[in-house]
Amino acid sequence: MEKLYIIKIGGNIIDDETKLSSFLKEFTSVQGKKILIHGGGKLATQIASQLGVEQQMVEGRRITDKDTLRIVTMVYAGYINKNIVAQLQSFGCNAMGLSGADGNLVQAHKRKKGAIDYGFAGDIDSVNIPLIAHLLELGITIIVSPITHNLEGQLLNTNADTMAHEIAKSMSADYDVNLIYSFEKNGVLLDANDDSTTIASLQPAHYAQLKKEEKIFAGMIPKLDNAFAALDSGVKQVTIGKAEQLQQLIAHTAGTKITND
Repeated sequence: MEKLYIIKIGGNIIDDETKLSSFLKEFTSVQGKKILIHGGGKLATQIASQLGVEQQMVEGRRITDKDTLRIVTMVYAGYINKNIVAQLQSFGCNAMGLSGADGNLVQAHKRKKGAIDYGFAGDIDSVNIPLIAHLLELGITIIVSPITHNLEGQLLNTNADTMAHEIAKSMSADYDVNLIYSFEKNGVLLDANDDSTTIASLQPAHYAQLKKEEKIFAGMIPKLDNAFAALDSGVKQVTIGKAEQLQQLIAHTAGTKITND
């Protein structure tokens, strides 16, 4: 099968104009079909603070109330998405920016209330595989923001790591999918403050132990949960690592390889 790279870029890279520009240049050089999925970085939080809208995070996931939904939609599907598209065009990469609502790309439902009420958070129901495949065949690189919809007029905020996993899972029947989570760290670290403690490969049992010891926490938990779920769903390879080492991550000479073996 033809290879498809699905790359998720972390928020801390988006926050840094120089690092983002460098990453997008390297992303442009990746040969073949590719999809870039992005989060929002700190900009949504900064704007929310300026507007007096309090933000809450639980284990790396944002609590999305009505006002926060408006902010993240403007920031994620608006400024950040189109800024990435414009930069890629300048580098010769013909890109198209989409939210989940565009072309019914990603349909979701409002997460049911449990012990934690995540507000207008969206859990994904379906991905428009024919649309994605058609755009890829036209030579278009797809840039996806993590805003979804429920087909009843309601926008929803979906975790970007989950977005990457679900799109990768959906495309894995027709493509050899290589899913890469790229961010500011070298990979999964035993010590979050020491890049030299990068774990070369991570299996489910080891992950469970690291969570129990609280060596892995906050935003890394949804990333790894989605990485293992992707492998269970037919995705061939999942790697987590430093955005500046994108080519090495693709070549599997850097970062952390996520494996079920």
